Amino acid sequence: MVFNREALRLMRHKRTRKKVIGTTGRPRMCIKKSLKHTYAQLIDDVTGKTLFTVSTLSRELKGKLKAGDNQAAAEAIGALLAKKCVEKGIKAIVFDRSGYIYHGKVKKLADAARKEGLVF
Repeated sequence: MVFNREALRLMRHKRTRKKVIGTTGRPRMCIKKSLKHTYAQLIDDVTGKTLFTVSTLSRELKGKLKAGDNQAAAEAIGALLAKKCVEKGIKAIVFDRSGYIYHGKVKKLADAARKEGLVF
């Protein structure tokens, strides 16, 4: 059986979603990448609600970024997400990289969130 890169990512994502669970005190930060944009959202899996979402299409970032698919955009998303978390009183999160390898955009987003004060 031959699998392409996306199929392998989805297998990794399914396998890790069994273990990574966000709670009210420590929500899950989920990342999604497309060819044009990057998205990050905070999810409380116990209640089944999304607390908030930040992406390159957000009002705060839309006009400030050159492109929505580069590492600078991912870094801006991580910083903005961390600031919103601190405003809501969330200091610790669970990081769900959605099966993506931890390098490039995913790493920049996580490092920027850590730099702003999130613990994961």
